[in-house]
Amino acid sequence: METVFTLQPATDADRPAIITLLQEAGLPTQDLPDHLEHFLLKKKNGQLIGTVGLERLGDVALLRSLAVAEPWRGSGLGKQLFQAALTDAHRLGVTSVYLITNTADRFFAKQGFQRIERTATPAMVQATAQFSGICPSSALVMRKSLPE
Repeated sequence: METVFTLQPATDADRPAIITLLQEAGLPTQDLPDHLEHFLLKKKNGQLIGTVGLERLGDVALLRSLAVAEPWRGSGLGKQLFQAALTDAHRLGVTSVYLITNTADRFFAKQGFQRIERTATPAMVQATAQFSGICPSSALVMRKSLPE
């Protein structure tokens, strides 16, 4: 059987698999949006192996839920998902992408994100559940400006 990899938008039917993958990666799931319209999935033969989402907040976005299944970590899949999310953000007219992380700051620094002070985060991002309560106040906030 030929191995088929797909990168596709998430649907509501994908929600249980996304939640399982995020939980296995130790990421929060309680604030997943009702509609997964800005979530992308990487599948192998129909099985979810990676996910990433954008929470669009006007002209900025919160990158969230970047997770790769254990056997695929270190394969470059996370970077592929991240790049696809940035392409989507650019298409949506987003000028800056923010993220909150406890563990992946080195990965995101290599992708051009810069650490910022929590107080320098836009009010729209500060109002998200991830910023205001789900992620601990010790989590790092990072930002990447997108080209015009």
